[in-house]
Amino acid sequence: YKTDIAQAVRAVSRYMANPGGEHWNAVKRILRYIKGTSDAALCYGGSEFTVKGYVDSDFVGDLDKRKSITGYVFTLVEGAISWVSKLQTVVALSTTEAEYMAATQACKEAIWIQRLLEELGYKQEKIPLFCDSQSGLHIARNPAFHSRTKHISIQYYFVREVVEDGSVDMKKIHTKENLTDALTKSINTDKFL
Repeated sequence: YKTDIAQAVRAVSRYMANPGGEHWNAVKRILRYIKGTSDAALCYGGSEFTVKGYVDSDFVGDLDKRKSITGYVFTLVEGAISWVSKLQTVVALSTTEAEYMAATQACKEAIWIQRLLEELGYKQEKIPLFCDSQSGLHIARNPAFHSRTKHISIQYYFVREVVEDGSVDMKKIHTKENLTDALTKSINTDKFL
């Protein structure tokens, strides 16, 4: 399994119960891509043994259900160790909410990775989690009540907790540098084929 096909596989897997011709064509396109890139592999080679996370969402990325898409990837020594491209379980009412919901899922994964590495004897003090949403970062860092976010389910405030306790360090990253773009949106044909 490769990180660069996660979004495409997520998109076509929704139609497994009742696929149409266009779905089969998409699956064949993915298989051609896999065959054409069979010599490509996940590479690890950095000297810094530090986990880094990247998270993004695509607001209303699913036009059928009007749900947003969460994408995150965690790297260790410059290579991907965990990644997700999945539909969010509830409808987000804004891009900020979609980003915050995605950050919640990424923070849960960050804590799991942190604890796993600690069990293996590699303590990670604070995992940096890069996000391109300034408003999502503001909610995560600011414990004040926001009238614009009062409808967000309490479960998503987990992000604030792990930021406050120092387990995760949410950081701003430019959209072009965010590694998760291909996990949340379709990329153009030139990049995919």
